[in-house]
Amino acid sequence: PANILLDEHGHVRISDLGLACDFSKKKPHASVLSPHARPALETIVTVEGWEIRRAYVRALVLSTGRWRHTGTPVPIPSRGTHGYMAPEVLQKGTAYDSSADWFSLGCMLFKLLRGHSPFRQHKTKDKHEIDRMTLTMNVALPDIFSPELKSLLEGLLQRDVSKRLGCHGRGAQELKTHDFFRGIDWQQVYLQKYPPPLIPPRGEVNAADAFDIGSFDEEDTKGIKLLDCDQELYKNFPLVISERWQQEVAETVYEAVNADTDKVEARKRAKNKQLGHEEDYALGRDCIMHGYMLKLGNPFLTQWQRRYFYLFPNRLEWRGEGESRQNLLTMEQIVSVEETQIKDKKCILLRIKGGKQFVLQCESDPEFLQWKKELTETFTEAQRLLRRAPKFLNKSRSAVVELSKPPLCHRNSNGL
Repeated sequence: PANILLDEHGHVRISDLGLACDFSKKKPHASVLSPHARPALETIVTVEGWEIRRAYVRALVLSTGRWRHTGTPVPIPSRGTHGYMAPEVLQKGTAYDSSADWFSLGCMLFKLLRGHSPFRQHKTKDKHEIDRMTLTMNVALPDIFSPELKSLLEGLLQRDVSKRLGCHGRGAQELKTHDFFRGIDWQQVYLQKYPPPLIPPRGEVNAADAFDIGSFDEEDTKGIKLLDCDQELYKNFPLVISERWQQEVAETVYEAVNADTDKVEARKRAKNKQLGHEEDYALGRDCIMHGYMLKLGNPFLTQWQRRYFYLFPNRLEWRGEGESRQNLLTMEQIVSVEETQIKDKKCILLRIKGGKQFVLQCESDPEFLQWKKELTETFTEAQRLLRRAPKFLNKSRSAVVELSKPPLCHRNSNGL
């Protein structure tokens, strides 16, 4: 059923047509089979002069009479889907014709009605068990099926080819005249005049991702050589990809390209949230700049520690992983902001009162230039304000002293 698709108008389209060949001049010969392989043989069916393999003729019930057998069955080794292959396909060394397609059609109809293949009960995935059941089990049809439906499925799922519906010489006509299809005007079906029960939403592709739609395996195609006559067959096929398909591919590629980046960003956001390093800490404050830097740490100043820093007009704050409190270095403690180099890496050196040093390293050159610029300007401005502070305090202190003195009053020469 996965190969039976609906177009944008709700009409059936058969997909995955595989390979075809024109045998009008030369009929194909059977391949040499491995003695250990189970041969799956098929009859060639012609559609308007083209040979189509067995696995892709499951919708003959909707055919228009243009399907015809080429005569003698031509056995060709092939593959099929377990649970849908007819018993004669599974029997070693047995040739078969289009009779196998009617059995597969019955399996497909059962799957559409019940949700599983008649031979894939209890969600079994054992291929040998599925094949064994196909060869030996009589399919039990539920009572909810109408007598006409039961008759149709029983006819299609006959293990004996001579009793199978569609194998009595009239092909698809045997199904068209079955009681289950009583009242169906097959000419109307051919003209697509019946209103489809389901019309897919326009613009949507209910299929696998563009990258997941299977490509041919190199082992299957490396031996195929296309001749000029082969290319001639495709001269009338348009080579322009539809806009809808282009859009889906573009969306798929965009998602694939950005998937890894999205994962990295998600991990980074999660880590920042855990450490309390989200940008919202700086929001609403007079933060000049914030971001990650490496700080030369431990007692011997030999190990780089990654920390998240916040630069404010009067201080530098940082916090590391697992730390709940903010570390603080005020501009008043800093003596100078310099550039230094440690192992060929440009670093920012903050000299601190008491002869101590504070060394920072950025993760990229642009970050280094920005951090050095902002730290230098912030330190310079802070020092300017600090130099003005004593004068301001002295003036303020003088005014306070004068105001604290008792008020002047008139005194005589005797001091009274």
